[in-house]
Amino acid sequence: MHGLQPADPPRVGEYVALARLDAARSPRVPPERRYLARGADGERTVLVSLPAPGADPARWAAEARWANQLNQPGFWPVAELGGTAAFPWHASPYQPALPLTAALTAHGGPLPEGAVRAVGAALAETLASAHVLGITHAGVCPAAILLTAYGPLLACFGTVRAAAPEGTPRVGLPGVDQECLAPEHLAGAPVDPRGDVYALGAVLAYAATGHAVPERSEIPAGLRPLVSACLSRDPEDRPEPAHVLAELAPDAAYGTLTATAEPVSLPGRVVAALATQSANALAAELPTHPTEVR
Repeated sequence: MHGLQPADPPRVGEYVALARLDAARSPRVPPERRYLARGADGERTVLVSLPAPGADPARWAAEARWANQLNQPGFWPVAELGGTAAFPWHASPYQPALPLTAALTAHGGPLPEGAVRAVGAALAETLASAHVLGITHAGVCPAAILLTAYGPLLACFGTVRAAAPEGTPRVGLPGVDQECLAPEHLAGAPVDPRGDVYALGAVLAYAATGHAVPERSEIPAGLRPLVSACLSRDPEDRPEPAHVLAELAPDAAYGTLTATAEPVSLPGRVVAALATQSANALAAELPTHPTEVR
């Protein structure tokens, strides 16, 4: 967790903002503004999200409403919607969660290949399950991956759809991690599951090297062919998420990773960072005069 900045809202709906989830100078710009917040009565702690600065609040709110209706394993839940047309927000009960960007910072660099495989397999399982139902996440990027004690969850649902209407180039738009955006979607094509796979390849590359678009030689040899396939410029050449799962976790049967509560093994420093965040959240106190109400 990180201290609030002058531009941060002291209060969002009934919730008082306590801290930022993302650092003010995050290694990668997060798709949303995310805060640890607590009810004014001090009883309920949540993670509350707002559109990125400059984003279209109406389009962002529409994606939040879709996310609120989903009960999709592996997706960060959107439990509560609120705000106005100009200032929408959504919230979920707090659980310790570390953005993948923060996990690399806590670890002191790229994650070990075993951890990359475990996180990537869980994400591939999540996307495979969603794609079968016709759901495209359209927001996969390192800052949208929240690592929890039981594995990674996909947040920031619909970021790419919210950024601009179909047919509009998505270059330099608020909240969009361009290095994780498939070339066809960067040019304005409708989002589809193949874009999720491209973004997953960028996430794997980032977790393994610290760069979403690294030189091929930087990627560990055991991951190189799979990451390269995911990052293919031709959508038809990208593998299905189930194939990605099989490559990352050959002994895992499809449907086993999200159907159980087996924790994904994370490096010790990342686990320690999650524990520290949890302790800080418990110890955080409501400010005496949270004046601004939205």
